[in-house]
Amino acid sequence: MSALLESYVAGHWFRAADEGQTVLDAVTGEEVARVSSRGLDVSALVAHARDVGGPAVRALSFHERAGMLKELALHLGGHKDEFYALSFRTGATRRDSAVDIDGGIGTLFSYASKGKRELPDDTVFLDGAVEPLGRGGTFLGQHVYTSRTGVAVQINAFNFPVWGMLEKLAPAFLAGLPSIVKPATQTAYLTEAVFRRIIESGILPDGSIQLISGGVGALFDELGEQDSVAFTGSASTAEILRRDPAVQERGLRLGIEADSLNASILGTDVAPDDPEFELFVKGVVTEMTVKAGQKCTAIRRVIVPEPIADRVIAALSDRLSRIVVGDPADETVRMGALASIGQREEVRRAITALRRSADLVFGDPDAVQTRGADAEAGAFLSPVLLRAHEGADEPHDVEPFGPVSTVLTYRTVEEAVALTARGRGSLVASVVTHDPVVARAITLGLAPWHGRVLLLDRDDAAESTGHGSPLPMLVHGGPGRAGGGEELGGIRGVLHHMQRTAIQGSPDMLTAITGRWTTGSQREITDVHPFRKSLAELRIGDSVATMSRTVTLADIDHFAEFTGDTFYAHTDPEAAAANPLFGGIVAHGYLVVSLAAGLFVEPNPGPVLANFGVDHLRFLTPVKAGDAIRVLLTVKQITPRSSADYGEVRWDAVVLNQDEEPVATYDVLTLVAKTWPAEKTWPAATP
Repeated sequence: MSALLESYVAGHWFRAADEGQTVLDAVTGEEVARVSSRGLDVSALVAHARDVGGPAVRALSFHERAGMLKELALHLGGHKDEFYALSFRTGATRRDSAVDIDGGIGTLFSYASKGKRELPDDTVFLDGAVEPLGRGGTFLGQHVYTSRTGVAVQINAFNFPVWGMLEKLAPAFLAGLPSIVKPATQTAYLTEAVFRRIIESGILPDGSIQLISGGVGALFDELGEQDSVAFTGSASTAEILRRDPAVQERGLRLGIEADSLNASILGTDVAPDDPEFELFVKGVVTEMTVKAGQKCTAIRRVIVPEPIADRVIAALSDRLSRIVVGDPADETVRMGALASIGQREEVRRAITALRRSADLVFGDPDAVQTRGADAEAGAFLSPVLLRAHEGADEPHDVEPFGPVSTVLTYRTVEEAVALTARGRGSLVASVVTHDPVVARAITLGLAPWHGRVLLLDRDDAAESTGHGSPLPMLVHGGPGRAGGGEELGGIRGVLHHMQRTAIQGSPDMLTAITGRWTTGSQREITDVHPFRKSLAELRIGDSVATMSRTVTLADIDHFAEFTGDTFYAHTDPEAAAANPLFGGIVAHGYLVVSLAAGLFVEPNPGPVLANFGVDHLRFLTPVKAGDAIRVLLTVKQITPRSSADYGEVRWDAVVLNQDEEPVATYDVLTLVAKTWPAEKTWPAATP
């Protein structure tokens, strides 16, 4: 008898008392594992996540969480051979396994990087600019994102046992939430193997991730308004979850990624001899056969111009005829088995439904030649291509979750858009065209119905990641039939898990709460120039108020001659006077910024190592010859870098004229040593 998979609850492995449900090898039909969660204490599971895992994760800054994700990715990368060996038993080829295993680990790396680069070294994320709420500047509003105090539950599908877990874990963990993982039974043995490596690593805090192997039991009874569930699976199961009292009555946040009849559209401009024609055919066959078509992003509908439909079908059939089906461990095999015999039967039933309004043009759903494997013992299926009849409904309603696609024809761009929209919302569509006019018309028509649109032509083909590849920096989800959820999407995938709150108060209160200096807050002007302070000594609000400098006509003339910027407002008195915005010769904006730097910079070697940028520069009032300018420079935000001996300091810069009117505002970005004198030799700065 095979091993009974265990759950991980409250810091301990839990083994059910019964024998559990048997899971079979998708290739050989042999027993791989047994799965059961009978007797699992879901109350203890949720309580441990809320009381232990949640506080531990929320106590970490975004940067600390990001560092743990990177460390975890490196750790899991060292065990990929172990994961690949198990992945073959799910029916996945080496290429399929790379999408799942390397894709999941890559998602951890991506979120680790984005967390360090785009989130503060804090637990609060500021959303947008400060909103003035009163005339005097003493009452302001600021939107912030903070971590909820609940649990992120993930219920995953069988087709991506590694990526499915890690792509949900990464943004939830960055958001400060503990996760409870519920893998699909059919491939849970691979998820459990990866999960064990996560726990053995000791990288993540206790309670920040737990595992249910088997059914969830009464888990939903324990969930409420601070919790969230991310579900990937069938629309029918999603509908049951939507009706659960936790969702209907207690405010449980439910995100769904469900059935999706994704389409690929060949543009009207493409001829059979164009490179786009080959790109289209290759893309469709790839999406039909990777993971044996068991992808939520796979191409189910192939929408092509009617005049070349026969040429498309012939080209697809030719390429499909070269696909070798069989043992996924064999390097010559291009398509492995479906996840289970039951799954194969479901796909066969879907093909039968599709054939009510479509003709079979390639493949045999009842027989397939396999290499190195028994076609009947394993869950093997031939790639199947159909051609829909005019006005067919089934291709827009039936999703065959396997290596099956249906060709539909159109005459106009508008008809192509309408056909695609009949899928009632999808995760992704691809448009293969080299005509920008066609691309714009189809894309704008598809956008309301899709979470992602890939435009493919000869110019981007070499770098394109393909139709079916969700990327951590882009939204993965879709409207309507696809569930309406949005997983991933870069930092927006993190913020999706957090609570957005509007804080109203005085500038000093907002500064204290957000950790970022707010205009109108107190400044601390000391005898020591802030540029002489290390990161350890600097404080939010530290400021320098400079002396004044008069801008002369000679300064303006010299800058124009030296830089070559001889725009008339700086060089032609008559033309400048005729412009109501200037009323005469004015200083270059960049001259004002340059002179301002000369006023506030402390020139000697010290903790400030480099200036690496300026953000939000605005010129508010023209500076004329004879005007005097001065600068108020204030420490706005301090962000240490955990991997370096320096950090980033954002300074609020305001340039004022002799009437105390602001003439320019901007943020100055510098790298500042953590200590000074430096304890180490500085490496080359890499902002």
